[in-house]
Amino acid sequence: MTYIENIFLCMVSPLLVAALCMGRRQLRFFVFCLAGMGVCLLSAYINTFFAAVYQADALAATAEIAPVVEEIMKLLPLAFYLLVFEPESEKIKPAAVTVALAFATFENVCYLIQNGADRFSFIFFRGFGTGAMHVLCGIIVGAGLAYSWQRTWLKIAGTCGLLGAAITLHAIYNLLIAYGGAAQYIAYALPVLLVTVGKLSAIRISRKK
Repeated sequence: MTYIENIFLCMVSPLLVAALCMGRRQLRFFVFCLAGMGVCLLSAYINTFFAAVYQADALAATAEIAPVVEEIMKLLPLAFYLLVFEPESEKIKPAAVTVALAFATFENVCYLIQNGADRFSFIFFRGFGTGAMHVLCGIIVGAGLAYSWQRTWLKIAGTCGLLGAAITLHAIYNLLIAYGGAAQYIAYALPVLLVTVGKLSAIRISRKK
């Protein structure tokens, strides 16, 4: 087993114990955490496979392959949840955000193990930026699915459109990261600002109501 599987086991083990101890009311949260980390692990294998098949360089793998693979993989647990359990619309967005958050957490931990954690400022910005980017994609997909899956005629087209939007945002983020320099820090700051603005706007709207 390589190091990434060892990390996965170390992170999943306490979640499984907690899921058993917390009872059925919290089970959904832990299941989607496990799903997010699981699809992150699978995404690493699939990204490597396609990069080898197409002989992609680092830029192509980062900006072209990874966004497509990762966003599709994050969508799969949600699609299974929607098709099998047919949840109420208000449960879809939290599920999408939880999958995205767990995905980002596992990805950040693997990055730290692989590249070290000696540069605090860089790790700080990358941790918040990558987490916010994945969460923002989760919010877009989750909120959109909650709307589109209540309308039969919009399910397929809406899901494809939301997936395309998440892939585009993810690709822009990765492209700016790969470019380096000031663009890299702009990429880290942009999703954090978008999530913050969205949250403040939601609070203002709720107060008006």
